[in-house]
Amino acid sequence: MDFFNLLKEAVFGLAASSGFALFFKGDNYLYIIMIGISLLLIYLAIVKNYEPLLLLPIAFGMLLANLPGSNLMLPPTASENGGLLWYLYQGDELGIFPPLIFLGVGAMTDFGPLIANPRSILLGGAAQMGIFAAFLGALLLGFTPQEASCIGIIGGADGPTTIFLSNKLAPHMLATVAVAAYSYMALVPIIQPPVMKLLTTKEERAIKMEQLRVVSKTEKIIFPIAVTILVVLLIPDCAPLIGMLMLGNLFKESMVTEKLARAASEYMMYIITIFLGVTVGATARADTFLNPKTLGVFLLGLVAFASATACGILLGKIMCKATHGKVNPLIGAAGVSAVPMAARVAQKVGASENPNNYLLMHAMGPNVAGVIGSAVVAGVFLSLYKI
Repeated sequence: MDFFNLLKEAVFGLAASSGFALFFKGDNYLYIIMIGISLLLIYLAIVKNYEPLLLLPIAFGMLLANLPGSNLMLPPTASENGGLLWYLYQGDELGIFPPLIFLGVGAMTDFGPLIANPRSILLGGAAQMGIFAAFLGALLLGFTPQEASCIGIIGGADGPTTIFLSNKLAPHMLATVAVAAYSYMALVPIIQPPVMKLLTTKEERAIKMEQLRVVSKTEKIIFPIAVTILVVLLIPDCAPLIGMLMLGNLFKESMVTEKLARAASEYMMYIITIFLGVTVGATARADTFLNPKTLGVFLLGLVAFASATACGILLGKIMCKATHGKVNPLIGAAGVSAVPMAARVAQKVGASENPNNYLLMHAMGPNVAGVIGSAVVAGVFLSLYKI
């Protein structure tokens, strides 16, 4: 009889301490909502193929963190070690992962289109106006300048920069702004085309641009060095991002560090993407994520992203008029720094109007300029509002 009592107590004790039982304690039912959101994101990543390299680890990290009792994000105490994801998250919190992602981006990106067409810098700069539009909107809604900066930077469609800036200015907002930034990056193929078609005519979208000039190897080597010196001296706070971006590109273009370029753009890039994605998702717990302020951040982030796309296109239209139809305004939408997703979207929308339209390399110029531009804007916010 004692055996059956012990067995019964063990079964009931196990049931009471299980995650299923924890769902019914206090406000833990809210975790069910977050689990539903994570499953939706997994569906979009796998079934709809919406940037699965980003969305899948983020969604699964969100799922893990919202399973009651998992304690994967539990910080260490004097008597116990912390959860696995808490330790990995230190790469986000200490600002290590974002610059390493930039190192990989630099090693896999050809800056040639930007060098061949320096006017692309203007389109990348115009797209950053969306950041300031959302920044002002956030201030009007009562957010602090630090919080507004983190919300505005979502418009750059640059997840690593968003994480880097949030950790410096408003760590309490990291989960919300990071998930918003990466979600909008993954949804570039959905968000951008309606804005592009709304602001351009069929004739403008069909414009076929002339082939870019060939950029010499010397130019490609000098460019990352010159940009590093100029930008870091101008805005020192953006040194971690710009420095790693340009170092990665120098690995690629110097032709003497091919193994380093391959390691940065492939193995390291994928490993850091896994760690960063899972830990960013894991910060989106129900107790910190489900509140009215989160909804405001997501709405402002959408405004920022749509505004950035619109500003790039509008300047593209001006350049189209100024050059008598030699610039396709669609490439202005690539001024957001979602590399190379935004450039691919410009190519796809242009090709849908004119099958002989090859805009990808032309769009890569503003795209690369957008990466540099968002890092520079982050540096400006840091210099103005860091505590």
